[in-house]
Amino acid sequence: MSELVFGVKDDKQLVYIPEKCIGCGTCAMACPKGSLVIGSVGAVARGLIDKDFLENRSELCILCGICAKTCPTGALELRQAGKAVNDKSYISVALKETTVDEEKCVHCGHCEQICPQACIEVKQWLADDGSARVEGETQIDNECCVHCGWCMEVCPVDAITVEKPFEGTWHRDEATCTACRTCVDTCPCNALFNPEWEAGERVDKVAQRPDVCIYCGACDVACPVNAITVIKTAIVPEVEKKALLEKKLLNKEAPRPTLTSELVTDEGACLGCGNCVIVCPVNATDADVGAGYLNEVDSKKLLEIRNGVVNVVDQELCGSCGACAMICPVDAIKLVVREV
Repeated sequence: MSELVFGVKDDKQLVYIPEKCIGCGTCAMACPKGSLVIGSVGAVARGLIDKDFLENRSELCILCGICAKTCPTGALELRQAGKAVNDKSYISVALKETTVDEEKCVHCGHCEQICPQACIEVKQWLADDGSARVEGETQIDNECCVHCGWCMEVCPVDAITVEKPFEGTWHRDEATCTACRTCVDTCPCNALFNPEWEAGERVDKVAQRPDVCIYCGACDVACPVNAITVIKTAIVPEVEKKALLEKKLLNKEAPRPTLTSELVTDEGACLGCGNCVIVCPVNATDADVGAGYLNEVDSKKLLEIRNGVVNVVDQELCGSCGACAMICPVDAIKLVVREV
């Protein structure tokens, strides 16, 4: 795995491991100095911008290690003299590993198929004792496991045990949500989805699967219109000095993400079709959304068509979801890294 050094002080280092990061912003929520920057989570999760979820203002960092202690996946690591100092006061260390009871396991493969992080490998072979029986082995890579519990939920013989990092609440403002799917694409647990519906049926725009949610807050950080609120109500593992971490994390709203990307347009390539203007979730939150209004592609809040080409009206309103870049047929609009 690649590593980035976020801070150095004497023989101590704060190291960031991007492959383990899920963009939840828990570390930024806990940082006492505000040195950690989380932003453009939706665009990064969708692969629309070449950057990591997290950045650090090293001049502000005091290497206290609170960020590493609260990270649920071990994406941040405090090292002294080159060795990790992580102990049971770190949530990712205190979390019990996801385990399989091989005596119960029937190696059906349901867990491997459903795992949102592809952390499970099931090997199967026919028994050589003459019976019509399948033998096998189920392996779980706890280095990439986010402890969502999907494997435990689908296991037909209760052979898998998972401990989650957090308990919490999840709320979505139905009136504000634009069903843009940024949260769905960002969630590391596949805990969010857009329900299907029948003609004349009313359903939620986005729904949650509570049994597999870890209340990390990645969806909250990624939502371009601030329609989702995730509150952590408990730290599940038996962490040493838990009271300190509870004071930092519980019953608090996550800080709003920093805009770490900006929209760049190519006037020469733009067709003026207006697809980006119509699909933009920020534009869709205008008060007047009556029939036909969204098809008007000028006088919008964030993107509009002016003189036949797309124009960025107010860069600061962008939620970094990348919907505009995804729908553009000629790559005339894209997100690029913005210095913070």
